Amino acid sequence: MASSLSEDVERLRQGLEGLPSPQVEPPFVVVSGLPGTGKSFFCCKLAERQPFIILASDVLRKILFPCPRYDKDENKRFFPACHALIEELLKRGIPIIFDATNLLERHREHLYHIADKTGAKLILVGVEAPPEVVRQRLLAREKGMDPQDDSQAGWGVYQKMKPRKEKISRNYFVVDTSRDITPAIDKIVRLIKK
Repeated sequence: MASSLSEDVERLRQGLEGLPSPQVEPPFVVVSGLPGTGKSFFCCKLAERQPFIILASDVLRKILFPCPRYDKDENKRFFPACHALIEELLKRGIPIIFDATNLLERHREHLYHIADKTGAKLILVGVEAPPEVVRQRLLAREKGMDPQDDSQAGWGVYQKMKPRKEKISRNYFVVDTSRDITPAIDKIVRLIKK
């Protein structure tokens, strides 16, 4: 029997650990980027500086789908559950970093709408790295060199997704993880504290 949206959200909620304290106008950082660009690395570095719950799509997906297929049917069930969880947490004032590829503008539109509806402070971040750096990282991932890496996307997935990546329509921070990301994190932290 298929799970209902509320059951999926409950399962995701149960998978969360250690929510930060609620805030008025909580920051909602939406991270966008191709596989291997360093999204999760960036998210962890930002969360070291500010209290956030990181909602990483690779981790959440495995809660609902222990052996994920990353296909359309799975996405139709997975992303509405993520969006419902994000909305619920933001309404409670919980600061969130959403770590997912978020490559298509129509998918990001859902997130913009949630931020508007909940009064969250939306901060958009486009994470990138030169293709050769990404290739090296993804080859290391395929060899299982980082036990902390929850993603299964390799170089082939990167190449398939790259042409589909759409420009972010709103103002956003560009973070190149092949360089020092501290200046970008400093700017984002200043914006959050404003």
